[in-house]
Amino acid sequence: MSDTALAPTAIPQPIPLGQILPWAIFAGLLMLLAIYFVGAEEGATSLISGMYVHEFVHDGRHLLGFPCH
Repeated sequence: MSDTALAPTAIPQPIPLGQILPWAIFAGLLMLLAIYFVGAEEGATSLISGMYVHEFVHDGRHLLGFPCH
């Protein structure tokens, strides 16, 4: 048997806020867009004509508790 112990060779460094912030804003905008399409893309607030988006997110709408009919 060997008496050598594994020593950490790399110490984790914190990621600077300047590198995280643009990705956090982008992810937040994507989440807001997804919430809009699941929750409000229907009827008078519809941006896309027809029922294609409504039918595509219909089950997700019910799962999240948004009324749609």
